[in-house]
Amino acid sequence: MYIFVTQRFLPSEFGMDPARMGHALEPGRITFDEKMVVRKAIEEAQIPHTYISCGCFVAYCVPNLAQMGTLLPPKESITVYGDGNVKVAFVDEDDVAMYAVKIIDDLRTLNKTIYIRPPENVWSQMELVEMWEKLSGKKLIKHNISAQHFLARLTKEEKYIEQVGIGHFYHIFYEGCLTNFEVGDDEEASKLYPEVNYTRMEDYLKRYL
Repeated sequence: MYIFVTQRFLPSEFGMDPARMGHALEPGRITFDEKMVVRKAIEEAQIPHTYISCGCFVAYCVPNLAQMGTLLPPKESITVYGDGNVKVAFVDEDDVAMYAVKIIDDLRTLNKTIYIRPPENVWSQMELVEMWEKLSGKKLIKHNISAQHFLARLTKEEKYIEQVGIGHFYHIFYEGCLTNFEVGDDEEASKLYPEVNYTRMEDYLKRYL
């Protein structure tokens, strides 16, 4: 009997696909530029690999209804990015780990980028807010902020990490960088592994009631 051990490199990328972020705002674009340097080295060395792009981790973006500076649900009011209708892919961290384990030994994913975009977890910010209001029974005061006014905060007066966050939030919640392109069934994890019972956002929000 022969046992074949697959050797595969999964760089620690996750989040947004750096190959699609060549237009990213400074200073946050360094995140993507550095990842592309690593990708170039991997491919030039012909190292077997898979890149995983999983969108927004739920712990950072769901309980707080995508508010910056907190991880807890808002009590009274909320900032809505634009009209709040841009679609975003949210994924539970445990589900990311489950998919990664499956991806690493799957020949179908060799030397490819795989996106984790579970269809029932592609929500807009307003859909997220409305679901929270339904579950909690409490309406929030909504303050819409235009892209222009949001980016006006991107100044050197802000801390560096906050500048990075502003740029990333702009790409996600105004541009829709996680969902504004098509992904084939052979590139999307929940289609490749339908047996994975991934965490639905409604169930995740219920933990914070």
